[in-house]
Amino acid sequence: MTTVTVIGLGPMGQALAGALLDAGHSVTVWNRTESKAAQVLSRGARWAGNPAEAVAAGDVTLVNVVDHDAVDAVLAAAGAAVTGRLVVGLSSDTPDRARGTAKLVADAGGRYLDGAIMTPTDVMGTPDTSVLYAGPRDVFDQHQPLFEVLGRATWLGEDLGRAAAYDIALLDVFWTATGGFLHALETARAQGITPGELLPHALGITGILPPVFTEVAERIEADRHDDASASVSSVAASLAHLIAASESSGVDAGALKAMKRYADAAVVAGHGNAEISRLALAMRE
Repeated sequence: MTTVTVIGLGPMGQALAGALLDAGHSVTVWNRTESKAAQVLSRGARWAGNPAEAVAAGDVTLVNVVDHDAVDAVLAAAGAAVTGRLVVGLSSDTPDRARGTAKLVADAGGRYLDGAIMTPTDVMGTPDTSVLYAGPRDVFDQHQPLFEVLGRATWLGEDLGRAAAYDIALLDVFWTATGGFLHALETARAQGITPGELLPHALGITGILPPVFTEVAERIEADRHDDASASVSSVAASLAHLIAASESSGVDAGALKAMKRYADAAVVAGHGNAEISRLALAMRE
């Protein structure tokens, strides 16, 4: 059975340690605040006194902290203990920061995989969990059975920044959508519509998004934006109405205005009749 260290015992770190303990693994933990370890220690995890002891205790070390500044600080404190060990970064940050951490580990004589956890804590250790990994394929393959204890493990490629790139893009979808929902609730509230009244209709909107996402992705992949069912000019007009309604309701319309700038620029460039997928090109220009 692989010995595993978990560094970082926020809600996700505790979920990681719990899933590993449930599967019968020997688990060592470390966190800056020892009191956060109480629950997993009561279930059989071992406490390490410092990062070096923690890394030395495990064949594999999972690091789940706030960002790669914190990851790098922990690994620097671990020092020579990293030599010959596998470190798996499971902290959200940019692709370049993930690559930087990989170099730090390699320079210390260790091996590194970068990972992105795409699901909440309450499903950790079940098939509903998705964790994306990037880095050397042989390292991923060797430890895949361990990773599958946490949930579905998907290898994305050798580029050590690739999991973070997926993470950033998918979090963009999540937070942009959540922000849009919050904005819609406030605009509706100003018109006397309660969140509970709007919710079922908002859920109906989410139901039509999968085919829209699919068509847009396919069009961008093929660089084909003709034969539009939702044209750029129609989006520009709709956004103008939304902005006016937001402002008359006293709700900030900054995100809508940013989108309208792209739509207006595409119309000026002669792409008003193109499909809305053409806006992705406007964002590059």
